[in-house]
Amino acid sequence: MRRKGSAPGLPEKNRGNLNRMSLTQGKTVSTTPRFGRLDADMGDVESAILRSREFLLSQQHPDGYWCGELEADSMLEADYIFLHTLLESGDPARLQRAFTEMMRYQNEDGSWSIYPGGPGNISLSVKCYFSAKLMGLTADEPRLEKCREWILANGGVVACNTFTKMYLCALGQYDYDAVPAIPPEIVLFPNWFYFNIYEISSWSRSILVPLAIIYAKKPFKKIPPEQGIDELFVGGRANSILRLRMNRDAVFSWRNFFLILDRITHWAEAVHIRPLRKLALKRAEKWMLARLEMSDGLGAIYPAMLNAIIALRCLGYSEDDPQVIRARDEFEKLGIEQPATPDMPEPTFRMQPCASPVWDTAQVVFALGEAGVPRNDPRMIKAADWLLSKEVRHKGDWAVKVPKTEAGGWYFEFNNEFYPDTDDTAQVLLALNKVDNPRERYQIQVAERAIEWEFAMQCRNGGWGSFDKDNTKMIFQYIPFADHNAMLDPPTVDITGRILEMLASYGYTREDKRVQKAIKFIFSEQEPDGSWFGRWGVNYVYGTFLVLRGLEAIGVDHLEPQVQQAAEWIRMVQNPDGGWGETCGSYDDPNTRGVGPSTPSQTAWALLGLLAAGDDRSDSIAKGIRWLLQRQDSEGGWDESVGAGITRQALYTGTGFPRVFYLAYHMYRNYFPLLALTGYKRAMERAS
Repeated sequence: MRRKGSAPGLPEKNRGNLNRMSLTQGKTVSTTPRFGRLDADMGDVESAILRSREFLLSQQHPDGYWCGELEADSMLEADYIFLHTLLESGDPARLQRAFTEMMRYQNEDGSWSIYPGGPGNISLSVKCYFSAKLMGLTADEPRLEKCREWILANGGVVACNTFTKMYLCALGQYDYDAVPAIPPEIVLFPNWFYFNIYEISSWSRSILVPLAIIYAKKPFKKIPPEQGIDELFVGGRANSILRLRMNRDAVFSWRNFFLILDRITHWAEAVHIRPLRKLALKRAEKWMLARLEMSDGLGAIYPAMLNAIIALRCLGYSEDDPQVIRARDEFEKLGIEQPATPDMPEPTFRMQPCASPVWDTAQVVFALGEAGVPRNDPRMIKAADWLLSKEVRHKGDWAVKVPKTEAGGWYFEFNNEFYPDTDDTAQVLLALNKVDNPRERYQIQVAERAIEWEFAMQCRNGGWGSFDKDNTKMIFQYIPFADHNAMLDPPTVDITGRILEMLASYGYTREDKRVQKAIKFIFSEQEPDGSWFGRWGVNYVYGTFLVLRGLEAIGVDHLEPQVQQAAEWIRMVQNPDGGWGETCGSYDDPNTRGVGPSTPSQTAWALLGLLAAGDDRSDSIAKGIRWLLQRQDSEGGWDESVGAGITRQALYTGTGFPRVFYLAYHMYRNYFPLLALTGYKRAMERAS
């Protein structure tokens, strides 16, 4: 489908010529392999593609979609135990299984990490320690003794983030007066006001509104003294909190301005000067109830759903109220029961942060289409129809800044009507373009609507954020309760690269001024070494691959210096085994970008980036392809785990909040390698 007024794209024959260019030499390369290089046998590549295709097709749900597990750190199980302790609910046997799952991941030094192999995290370790005590472990238990030593050595409870402290307050383990204030009056600020709630990220909005209700109501449940965690405060609980209050920098800064405002708010709370509190709570309740509709729970994400359950109970909703029942049912649906196995002698229960059916389905359909599954295959049509059924047709929070645009696009989960995002929308459009649907006219109309929505969401600097437009007011990072490092949703190059790829597939070219702005944004964000930061995947390998695919699709010449430099960076960080890997630690230390054990997903990303840059004949490509071929299992999939037995865990290559929360998408290891192998096969065919 070509938009009116758009120019034709780069002719296919010219693209083929560019693909035959050597990225490092800048000249045409012979199709004969260079001396000393061992290319993969094309028969092996084709066989691997076929096995991968069949494996993915076997995973399709009868309704037409795919949905892999989302794995995250032990915070989810710890918070699950906290919630049911606070509300005196839950299945005791399931809680015990969640506790077993949580304890699997304790580190040798006693801490818990937010990603496999990472350093201990203070907030997570305190949560897990407390949850273990709630489940019956005592302070003198060796595992807790070791954890306590680590926590005290790293600052104790006061070093935790605001969300952790709020949960501790509800069970009497921290003081509400010592937690940064989250007054519900924030929902009363008009949309034109600089500090209105639509100037913070959508996920922070859905987490903080119910949390503001909790802060206002200040729930409290008394627990037995032996379950308390006073021993985790350095120098004692009272002295530790007092020192925290007194430790304020005297110089002026936005941080200190908000700290002063925070103390004023606490003083007003103490003397009951809250003239708008009743109105604010009503407004917050109305806001929350509206977004519980047409959604798999508030925001369809774990922390917002958990907070919403507590907030409803704080507002006086009974345990058998339909709103509470539905909220809890949606929350419990995120759970996965794991039966006992030879490697796991005890059954466990774990929680997912959300579900990813739209995302996984769009990725799989696109990969299968690239891999040669016919466009009219009934399974592809069924998947496309399922995706079409998930189109957003109601205006959500995004419309506050884009009020005159018709609703369109897609969200990430099964149902989340208020929060479509630009990244899912672009990927769904790429997928739909691989299917010949009998309802062709309808599918075209949906695609046109979604593309118009995407353009309306483009930020002033030319890039795209995920859920909101121009969500970039850096001042919000200084608010005391903003220590979860995710208050904003600024434009990112990874999303922008994917959107460029999608636009190219629908006929847009570099002659479009909106495309030109996007390319300019991408080039302005390139790192000195040639890589690009990855906001939604780990990390520079992810960002660089998506940018290169977007630039290649939209017609940027492979020989542009920015493209060559990016490809050279990818080759430089290739592991000796031929694969690529990068750990979540690169978000904390950019000097480690591109460093980590090889994984199927990241190896595929690197290969896709090189292929998009016109490098189809280097040793790096040959080694990377062989790495994937050698590690494909007999069923056609790949493994992306570390450890053995009860400590076995998937490596995290997905990003929730940089430096705070990471994910293992269990299907990444399968559909991205298929895409890479297919891209390699096509490149070899063009070069022959």
